[in-house]
Amino acid sequence: MNMHAQPQRTLAETALIDAFGERLSLLPGDGAVMVKRDDAIEAIKHGLPTRRVESWHYTDLRRLLTSVPAFEAGAVVKALAPILEGSAVLPVLNGVSNAKLPEIEGVTVQRLSEKLTDGSVAPGLDPYGSDDAIGALNTAFVADGYFVDIADGVALEKPVELQNLQSGGQSHVRLLARVGAGAKAIVVERQAGEGDDALVSSVSQLVIGDGAEVTWLIVQEQPDTATHLAQFKAHIGKDAKLTLFVMNAGGKLVRQEVVVRTTGEGADFKLRGINLLAGDTHTDTTMVLDHAVPHTTSTEVMRNVVTGKARGVFQGRINVHQYAQKTNAKMACNTLLLSDDGEFSTKPELEIFADDVVCGHGATVTEIDHNHLFYLMARGIDEKSARGLLVKAFVAEVIEELDDEALVEALEERLDGWFSTHG
Repeated sequence: MNMHAQPQRTLAETALIDAFGERLSLLPGDGAVMVKRDDAIEAIKHGLPTRRVESWHYTDLRRLLTSVPAFEAGAVVKALAPILEGSAVLPVLNGVSNAKLPEIEGVTVQRLSEKLTDGSVAPGLDPYGSDDAIGALNTAFVADGYFVDIADGVALEKPVELQNLQSGGQSHVRLLARVGAGAKAIVVERQAGEGDDALVSSVSQLVIGDGAEVTWLIVQEQPDTATHLAQFKAHIGKDAKLTLFVMNAGGKLVRQEVVVRTTGEGADFKLRGINLLAGDTHTDTTMVLDHAVPHTTSTEVMRNVVTGKARGVFQGRINVHQYAQKTNAKMACNTLLLSDDGEFSTKPELEIFADDVVCGHGATVTEIDHNHLFYLMARGIDEKSARGLLVKAFVAEVIEELDDEALVEALEERLDGWFSTHG
């Protein structure tokens, strides 16, 4: 958090502190959880982070978060049909989980409100660093969510879709998952909503057992008036594989943090991300990856499309610990600017303390190639359609890396929907 003295609290900071006092008696938690909540609100009282805080340099939250909506107790929102047909859907509607839980073979599902009440999640509420504003906000206000436990050796036949849906006001949700040793799963995390104004914080925590394989998709399609502050944290065990796909296609102010740590040799992490930015919006994807043990691999590829007056950020930091010899880590961020008023900031970082590693990073920013555009138009394709084909090809390349035809088709459908509105 920003530890600099603030001369005067902003309206947003004051509203958050006041809301905590009003809601404290309604929030579930034993003594240990309440201590974590008190610590979190104290961090917020020190001030939201500004550009003086290095990890928030491109997203001055204190300036950008100009107001905070009230909690809307009477708001109504319905669960959505899953992105992948046949998925087991676990909806959180306006911050409240479903009391009727689906039965999934090999999977135990528990409402997070129960785990807050008994205090079993208290250790997981600790911030991951001194600048963890999203974690502090969520810890202070989170009231519900889910804990999904996939047993050792279970290969899920159908995906699990975790839906965090809101219809305005504030919503603070936490989604916890453990995937046992040797298990295989596809999890879709869907962040969406409707309504005029919303503040959403969502924290997902994933622990992957040895030899397990997980594909986790985050599909964020908030309305263009919403503030969406999210965090995905994962520990990857020995010989385990995590493919994380992030698609940001909505929201007025968005920050998606990815915090991953390899905890076992042979762990492999792949991040594939798409940021589709339009209008007068601000979207920040920030990743911190710790290679903490030897013989681990990672690749991160981000594709960004910027139009209108949108502003985007990708910060990616890879830390290779001294003990983590034989690390192989590569990171790339590619941006397509479609307007003169749009902008995108990229900050790739490598911090290496081992001497036997293969690591690299790169970043590009470009416009549509007019030779390619001319080629398509010369064959009878109108300019708008030609531009759409080129932009879609730029982005779809990342989607097609997913080794699942149904997933690829579902995501390309979301892509087409965004282009039909903003293309």
